[in-house]
Amino acid sequence: MQPKDAAPLLLASNAPWWIAGGWAIDVFRGQTSRPHTDLDVGILRVDAPTVLQALSTWQIFEARDGQLTRLDPGCVPRPDVRCLWCRPSGADRWTIELLLDEGDREVWVYRRDPRVRRSMATVVRQSVDGVPYLAPEIQLLYKSKAPRDRDEMDFANTRPHLPADARLWLHDAISLADPRHHWLQFLRESSATNSGNLLAAIREPMT
Repeated sequence: MQPKDAAPLLLASNAPWWIAGGWAIDVFRGQTSRPHTDLDVGILRVDAPTVLQALSTWQIFEARDGQLTRLDPGCVPRPDVRCLWCRPSGADRWTIELLLDEGDREVWVYRRDPRVRRSMATVVRQSVDGVPYLAPEIQLLYKSKAPRDRDEMDFANTRPHLPADARLWLHDAISLADPRHHWLQFLRESSATNSGNLLAAIREPMT
């Protein structure tokens, strides 16, 4: 599936959603940088019942620790489940992966460190053709934990295109969890030519 294909599936839920994963990076940059094996779609955990109702004819499986567990109709994901694999009933191939984010309609909360928060108004962006997608600095924050080769590629391709405030936010967010993360040096170098006073002025508080 392509990012534009998600809208017809989720429109009936009337809940906010956004393209996530590697596709979110490509939507931000306006070009496909590498092959994608699936389509990740982010939603708020509190909206999961509404979204799953819109997919009531689908097969939904909780994905955790390398195992898939069928989620019965009308049930909500367990608190320790972060993603759901979804496909139409009778289909052989998975269609989308629903990623469950914490927070509410006003504030997004980073599930790995609740100190990291953002206004929902800045978390989800719109592409020129109206596709909602996760802000690239937030997607890179998710990718920063034990980055795979494709995550390193996404970071290298996206970093030069991040605005100064986004680079600083990403730097500060990663620093909370891993002050020695190897991405931090590259984020500092990217911002080296900017005024420290300017960056301080536009920094969004982490909490």
